[in-house]
Amino acid sequence: MRTFEYLKPATVTEAVEILNQYGPRARIIAGGTDLMIQWKKKLVSPDYMVSLRNVPELNFIDFGDGLAIGSATRHRTLELSPEIQHRYPIIHDAVSQLGSVQVRNSATIGGNLCNAAPSADTAPPMLVLDAQAVIKSAHGERIVPITQFFKGPGKTVLAPGEILAQLRISPTLPRTGMAYWKHTRRKAMDLPILGVAMLLAFEEDMTTCAKARIGLGVAAPTPMRASKAEAYLEGKAITQETLTKAGEIAAQEASPRTTIRGSEWYRRDMIKVLVRRTGLWCVQRAQDAASLQEGQSH
Repeated sequence: MRTFEYLKPATVTEAVEILNQYGPRARIIAGGTDLMIQWKKKLVSPDYMVSLRNVPELNFIDFGDGLAIGSATRHRTLELSPEIQHRYPIIHDAVSQLGSVQVRNSATIGGNLCNAAPSADTAPPMLVLDAQAVIKSAHGERIVPITQFFKGPGKTVLAPGEILAQLRISPTLPRTGMAYWKHTRRKAMDLPILGVAMLLAFEEDMTTCAKARIGLGVAAPTPMRASKAEAYLEGKAITQETLTKAGEIAAQEASPRTTIRGSEWYRRDMIKVLVRRTGLWCVQRAQDAASLQEGQSH
């Protein structure tokens, strides 16, 4: 029978010391919703599981300057945060649709990102929010843009002995709408056939796009930004027509593949559809936020 020793560091410093001591024989475990499945399938066989459950500096939400989220923060915590739902609804969209309540009570945002699956629900929102990954090791701290974090299916920039500590997001521009659309076959615990995240910030006329971000999941070997589609939208009036064109450009940028959940051609066609739909959702949210702010100022 395969066994492992379960270690419970109380600080990040202690955790990285353990990783350095045991090297490839140790694996980080947070919620364990992905790692334990891999262990049962004998895809991984560590001698030591290094739990981050008792490390408070990795479990927090801070709205002090933009947003900072500890990597061990559970999806359910993010889902139930009124401030997240109000100020960063795109994160709420993603975490509220991830797995079941039981899964969300255990799974962490850092685990979802470090597993580096193309289907990770939190990855496209982090991409469009221009998140920064704060990585810690025995050698100190380094910060990596989330756009550079994913290196391939199951692969990230994390080196041996490193831990993703937190995610930092700069304050959003005024008149911003953001949303995440998870496209699945059924309303159940299903991985997405396609995930589309968008952020649109508007000029004072609430029509001209000042900033556009489009993140796609299950559209390439890693979660990706559709940078050409973003550049097309910026400076233009956001209409059904411009969003349709942006969807077509994003579909050309993507490189989806055929899997058991969806074929390549279907995913490419759905990118065209869902970029337009998610963009219209962003427009509505930006207008709602602007109306609320205007009402509060009177």
